Amino acid sequence: MTWETLTLDVDADGVALLTLNRPEALNAFNIQMSFDLLDFWTKRATEDDIRAVVVTGAGRGFCAGMDLTREGNVFGLDESVSDVTPEALAAHLDEEPYDTGVRDVGGKISMAVHALPKPVIAAINGPAVGIGATMTLPMDLRLASTNARIGFVFGRLGIVPEATSSYFLPRIVGIQQALEWVYSADIFTAEQALAGRLIRSVHDPEELVPTALELARSFVVGRSAVAIGLARQMLWRNTESPLQAHLADSIAMWHTSVGDGKDGVAAFLEKRAPHFTTKPSELPRIYPS
Repeated sequence: MTWETLTLDVDADGVALLTLNRPEALNAFNIQMSFDLLDFWTKRATEDDIRAVVVTGAGRGFCAGMDLTREGNVFGLDESVSDVTPEALAAHLDEEPYDTGVRDVGGKISMAVHALPKPVIAAINGPAVGIGATMTLPMDLRLASTNARIGFVFGRLGIVPEATSSYFLPRIVGIQQALEWVYSADIFTAEQALAGRLIRSVHDPEELVPTALELARSFVVGRSAVAIGLARQMLWRNTESPLQAHLADSIAMWHTSVGDGKDGVAAFLEKRAPHFTTKPSELPRIYPS
């Protein structure tokens, strides 16, 4: 499986390194990259040989935002659609012209990342602006190079934050910090992102990707793929009420206790390494359809 704007390497532990690969344009996001990313997150990333994903950029940049050189609507939207209302979009979400002409493709990508039952880490090696910043928000952790520069610059273009960032950003940094960054539309440093709790840690450029890969590896080696996948779903989704959390916890605990949990407990008692056999594709359903 190959893409025009991405490269992929998967190691023996199942840790995948996904690289945005338009270095001549600081990996600016274009329509082809949107197709490639959707294909990766909805197909290749779901296969069982991949246990975790680290995302970075080729060259000096992570992703310098939307490529604004496209003719016509630079975001690829259909300006001829006449009924762009919440009711129309909800009723025809997966139908044309709404699916490709109205829906935000960044949001499609974010939802695919969010749905993936595997750890996902962003290794922000350089500029991450606009969609380059918002695409990292549904990822579990963000590590940054000292060269990183991040900005939610939509206000400078007269548009709004996209890629479901209005959901993720306040949950990561709090509403006050989220609003300040969106209102100001400024570009800030890795150290400022760390102070605002957007990123986990700041690293020298040569240490960034190796650190992210090792962190991802520590999440999956010797760990149950099903337990990890369920935990990711639960921590993101069990925010509506304690009852919702209790119901999901109960179902997930039952399934894991009769699956990898059996050998996990036995290994603990026998003072040996566990032998987990479940696959990411075997996650039970713990939420209503």
